[in-house]
Amino acid sequence: MKLYSRSQLIKSTLAGVAAGVVIALLGAAYLTFTPKSEPEDSESKAESISEVKESSSEKLEISKVESSAVQADSYYPIIEEKSVPVASNSYSPYTQDEQQNISVYEKCNEAVVNITTQVMGINWFLEPVVQEGGSGSGSIIDKRGYVVTNVHVISNASKINISLYDGSSYEGTVIGKDVESDIAVIKFNPPDNVTLKTIDFGNSNNLKVGQKVIAIGNPFALERTMTTGIISGLGRPIQESTNVIIRNMIQTDAAINPGNSGGPLLDTTGKMVGINTMIISNSGSSAGIGFAVPVSTARRVVDDLIKYRKVNRGVLKIAPVQMTSSIARYAGLSINYGILVSEVERGSSTEKSGILGGTEQVQYGSRFNPTTIYLGGDIITGIDNITVRTYADYTSALESKRPGDTVTVTVFREGEFKKLKVTLDGKDSTQTRSSASLSDMQESSL
Repeated sequence: MKLYSRSQLIKSTLAGVAAGVVIALLGAAYLTFTPKSEPEDSESKAESISEVKESSSEKLEISKVESSAVQADSYYPIIEEKSVPVASNSYSPYTQDEQQNISVYEKCNEAVVNITTQVMGINWFLEPVVQEGGSGSGSIIDKRGYVVTNVHVISNASKINISLYDGSSYEGTVIGKDVESDIAVIKFNPPDNVTLKTIDFGNSNNLKVGQKVIAIGNPFALERTMTTGIISGLGRPIQESTNVIIRNMIQTDAAINPGNSGGPLLDTTGKMVGINTMIISNSGSSAGIGFAVPVSTARRVVDDLIKYRKVNRGVLKIAPVQMTSSIARYAGLSINYGILVSEVERGSSTEKSGILGGTEQVQYGSRFNPTTIYLGGDIITGIDNITVRTYADYTSALESKRPGDTVTVTVFREGEFKKLKVTLDGKDSTQTRSSASLSDMQESSL
């Protein structure tokens, strides 16, 4: 153990005190000359926190956009910007189908007219008197007052009355009638200050079964009544009378009643696709089977009636006779149907095409009203792809033909069927003696 003297202990204590003082002074000097940060107030702290949040938010949004863009690019090579339609807050009390019906009616009903006629009759004293005739509908197709309707609506009329939607009434005149298509054009003269609503022709060549159609007419004198339905069938051949078959008729289940005849059958755009003509019904009222002449036929017929007051239709220049069992037995023929060619007009295209007329003169008909016909000629059994058994078949097969058209005529000659290419004539040249009345004759002996 090392021993220290009193003086050494005093010196050691003084040296430790001096060292502590020096260390204290150095620490104080360090604290004095080191810069102190000023305390932040509450506003500065809030701003700082807000800046940090905004910065973090921006970074987060940028990160999300970049992330979504990467995801979008991974699925779609090109991203198009599209405007998003704003949902309408307006409420409509009508369904889409109801709105369609309302739109068509409002567009077309003022162009549908009510047609009434007066006819000449005989009273109990055998005096001619004016009587109420039939009634029907029609469509205004021209602002000059042209109206299209059915022939049977104005049949035998001595006076035609046309009533408009506003109650005004005008006298109509017949421009032309075409029995083969049951289409007629009449005209009235509106005042200069009246602008007529019209219905445009549509296209009936592209119609489909099941397509919605709308009929407007005047059934039972209830003016401008609208009914709806669908197209039930197309291309229907319907025999309207003894000598008239209208082909390519439109069948519809839209309610058509007496008084609808001549009115328009419309598509959902308000264009005319047919002219309502007839119904099939045991009761005389709508049974869901109505027929309309297609507008493809009506357009052609109406144009001719307005221009020429008749239809410029191609014909065979022959005197046709309806074949019967009596004629077949008398002539010793093996067929009793078709159209017997009694005569052919000389110099006509029909003669040049090789159609042969008869040579054996006989009297046909009743004893008190005989008619001269000629046997031995061709018997027409077909025109193009239409089988001809009756006079109605014969006229309907030529209904859509024009003068100069070439048709394939199938004839029965000397026990064989032959096909001939025949160029049709026009009606304007000299007409062979008409034998149309012969088609109406009942079977009688020769």
